[in-house]
Amino acid sequence: TQSGETADTLAAAREARRRGCRTLSITNVVGSSIARETDDVFYTNAGPEIGVAATKTYTTQLMAMYLLGLRLGTMRQTLDRSEVRRLSTELRTMPRYVSSVLDRASEIESVVDMLVPAKDVFYLGRNINYPTMLEGALKLKEISYIHAEGYAAGELKHGPLALLDATTPVVAACVNDHTRDKMLGNISEVAARDSPILGIGIEMDNELAAICDEVISIPRVSPILSPVPLTVVLQLIAYYVAKKKGCSIDRPRNLAKSVTVE
Repeated sequence: TQSGETADTLAAAREARRRGCRTLSITNVVGSSIARETDDVFYTNAGPEIGVAATKTYTTQLMAMYLLGLRLGTMRQTLDRSEVRRLSTELRTMPRYVSSVLDRASEIESVVDMLVPAKDVFYLGRNINYPTMLEGALKLKEISYIHAEGYAAGELKHGPLALLDATTPVVAACVNDHTRDKMLGNISEVAARDSPILGIGIEMDNELAAICDEVISIPRVSPILSPVPLTVVLQLIAYYVAKKKGCSIDRPRNLAKSVTVE
């Protein structure tokens, strides 16, 4: 919880403690309610976030989860020391990878025009980047007021494929993991329905570029860590679409920074 005051998160923490569970919270606000309600707290120290839609606080929570996962993997001996060292070293370089995405902001701005007039947009991902695409769809909904839904790409044939046509853009993430070939197949199915496709993939992925209308590249990182640069790309997509539509980016209608009632 960014604020540490979200009502349903607080209720879950209290219920966990009532049942005798040891609790750990991850929050950005020192001294917040969640910090007092849990046994331990992991502060992300992202600094104040002005906009209602979470950006840097989401990214720092993601980093916190990676660190927690590495620690648990070490303690439970499910990760060997060399793997922990490799991933830890790569995590330390994440600011550089994020900076490289931000340096390409103008390129991202130039390729989002296909999303601006849309009434519906689908976000597709597989494996660890399925939830990342859910976050991307949420950002677009929050600040551009376009209906956007994230789907596991393997679920296309269970309904969403029927909704695709030339007026329905698709944003698809395809990284170099074990699901890549299947993801390319899913994107090809989308292309066959004439939907405009904005692909997000690793630098110099010519196969992906061949089946997408536009492609945004992210740095070559370990697939398990790809959500970090991918998230920043998705945030910039939402930002530039909202900007082109003339929407209020920091203060979207009907939303509050902290949801203090259930």
